[in-house]
Amino acid sequence: MADPQERAGQADSTAVADKQKASPRPQKSPPRPMPPWKVILHNDDVNDFEDVVKVIRKLTPLNRQQALLRTLEAHQTGAALLLVTHKERAELYVEQFASCRLTVTAEQDEA
Repeated sequence: MADPQERAGQADSTAVADKQKASPRPQKSPPRPMPPWKVILHNDDVNDFEDVVKVIRKLTPLNRQQALLRTLEAHQTGAALLLVTHKERAELYVEQFASCRLTVTAEQDEA
């Protein structure tokens, strides 16, 4: 025959198990992606073409060919899309490029 304390412990554990089954845990939704922001390089008449390419390569994950194409586009059209990222990183790029005396802006991507 089971000890009364033992039976009470079994009853408590059964009640806890039943309670856990009865109330399902709330479903967590996956985190929403951050809205995209465009980082745009603007042309200027001050900086040397090769220096701009070097700064782009230093501050972004772009390779030499990509940096060269974007520098050329900014030179020919006035502006070029460097990359798309989240707002905080885009703002950081604006500050970093400004410290290198290059004009870069960030704007929310409407797409």
